[in-house]
Amino acid sequence: MALEFCRIITLLRKERGITQKKAAEELGVSQALLSHYEKGIRECGLSFVVKIADFYDVSCDYLLGRSADRSGLTLNVEDIPAPEATANKDGHFRGSVLPTLNRKLISNSLNILYDKLTACPDKALVTEVSAYLMMSVYKMFRLVYRSAPKNAASMFSVPESLWRGYTSGAMDIAEANVAAALKGEDIGNGQLKDLSAFIMTTESLGKDYPLYATSLLNLIKTSEERIDARNKQGK
Repeated sequence: MALEFCRIITLLRKERGITQKKAAEELGVSQALLSHYEKGIRECGLSFVVKIADFYDVSCDYLLGRSADRSGLTLNVEDIPAPEATANKDGHFRGSVLPTLNRKLISNSLNILYDKLTACPDKALVTEVSAYLMMSVYKMFRLVYRSAPKNAASMFSVPESLWRGYTSGAMDIAEANVAAALKGEDIGNGQLKDLSAFIMTTESLGKDYPLYATSLLNLIKTSEERIDARNKQGK
């Protein structure tokens, strides 16, 4: 939690576009002390947590990494909107809480991702992002499908001995093309020169996507917790 606090107060300062010196002046502390807080060298008291929460207009739970939402919202599966394209006719997902929650987080996060891509209409970029995502769904679906021996293998044209490697290779290529396009390299549709549509902060995401931002922020938080857990297991 201490590391989350350091990361978040640094993020909030940089998102606001102010120097560490300016932030320290506004918060009534020395720049050296704020630097220690941001680096995790020293721990602050509760009064400073409240002060910095008020300064950046966020909740203490958000600062402490207890909530992925700036307001400190506790995620409830019923409160997350269900995108029409992935919901049933009555607008609700079927199934237990965990699959329903994850489906909503993924679907709502994709809404934001594709809206950003639409605001920067580069066909090659959209194609490569879509290829990567479709391949990941294909890979997971094929694994689930083939787990039942009675399911016909002939549903797929790529041989069993090849599909994993080929799919991973196709995803790597798509990821490389996306990275190249975002650096201004030509991947077949001219150079992508205007990246202004991709400028965003946690605050702007909340304002631009009031229905979906919480889903995206929780997806990021959940993913990084999983990465961190795997990293600790490997040590």
